[in-house]
Amino acid sequence: MGSRGSSESGGFAGSGDAVESGAGALLVLGEVVTDVVARHRGPLASGTDTAAEIRTLPGGAGANVACWAARWGCPRVRMLGSAGADSAHWHESALRAAGVEPRLVVLPGEPTGTVISLVDESAAAERTFLTQSAASLGLTPAHWSAAELDGFAHLHLSGYLFFSPTSRATVRAALASARARGVRVSVDPASTGFLSALGVDRFLTMVEGVEVLLPNLDEARLLTGLPEPADAAAKLSRQFPLVVVTLGAEGALVAQDGRVAPRVPGEPAVPVDTTGAGDAFTGALLAALLAGAPPVAAAAEGCRAGALAVRRTGGRPVV
Repeated sequence: MGSRGSSESGGFAGSGDAVESGAGALLVLGEVVTDVVARHRGPLASGTDTAAEIRTLPGGAGANVACWAARWGCPRVRMLGSAGADSAHWHESALRAAGVEPRLVVLPGEPTGTVISLVDESAAAERTFLTQSAASLGLTPAHWSAAELDGFAHLHLSGYLFFSPTSRATVRAALASARARGVRVSVDPASTGFLSALGVDRFLTMVEGVEVLLPNLDEARLLTGLPEPADAAAKLSRQFPLVVVTLGAEGALVAQDGRVAPRVPGEPAVPVDTTGAGDAFTGALLAALLAGAPPVAAAAEGCRAGALAVRRTGGRPVV
C-alpha cells in the first residue's frame, strides 16, 4: 500500500476550519462504467481484422478514483453513482472488493455506461476512447440529499457529470450542499473534448468556489489559453486555492495563490495501459491530502499511484 503522507504543517486536512466529523472520509460523486479494453497489435486495419487482447473490466473515472483512494489508505470512501440493472450488482461487488462503499442508483431501462478503450502497443501505450454514457450520467437532483455528506470531510466530483444536463443539475445541488456545510470539494475536468463542447467560461463559472482543481495539461491549457504548463497552473491557482496539473510521465505541478512549486517528478514505469492513470493519481493525492500531507508530498503519492496503474490493464488497483 502507498504511503498516506506525513502530518507536517501545510496538510490539507489540517488547514482551514476543522471538519467536525468524518475526518479523512471521502465521498466521490461520479460514474461507474464497464470498460472494454482492447490492446491491439499493430495499427488498426480498416475494413478487416486486427488482432487484440480484449478484457472487460469495471471502470469509470469516479469509481476508479474511489478505489485508488481506498487502496492508498483513505479510511472511508463511498462512491455515489448510477448504473443499469444489467450490471449494477457486478459493479457493487467490485467496489466492495476494493474497499469502497457502493451507493449505486439503479436506473431501469438504461444500460450501464460502456467505454471501449483502444490501446496501442507503442511505448506510451496511448489509448482512444469510444464512450456510451447511458446510465452513468443518469443521476438527477432527486437522487441527491445533503444527508449524503453526513460523516464525510471531502467531496470529489468527476468532471464527466458536468457534461450532461441531468447530472449537471445534480452537481449543482451537491456543490450547494457542500458549500452550506463547509465540506471541501475537488473537481477533475475529465475531458477536453466534452469541456470544449460545454464551454470553458461556463465550466469555470459552475466550479467557482471549489477548493481543489485537478486538470491534466491539455485541460489546463484549454481552461486558460496558456501553452506553458507553469503559466496555466499559476493562472488557475488565482481562482482555485489548490491546483494540481498532471503531466503524464513527467509528473505534476502544484500551484497555490499564483505560485508554482518545483515540478514533482513522475515515477519511472514501462506502461502497459494508461487507462485510469489520472484517476489513480487523483485517488492517491486525495487520500494523502486527507491524511494531512502537504500538497507537494500528496502529488508525489499521486505520481507513485499513476506509475503503478500504467503497469497493468484497466483503471483499478489490484484487489
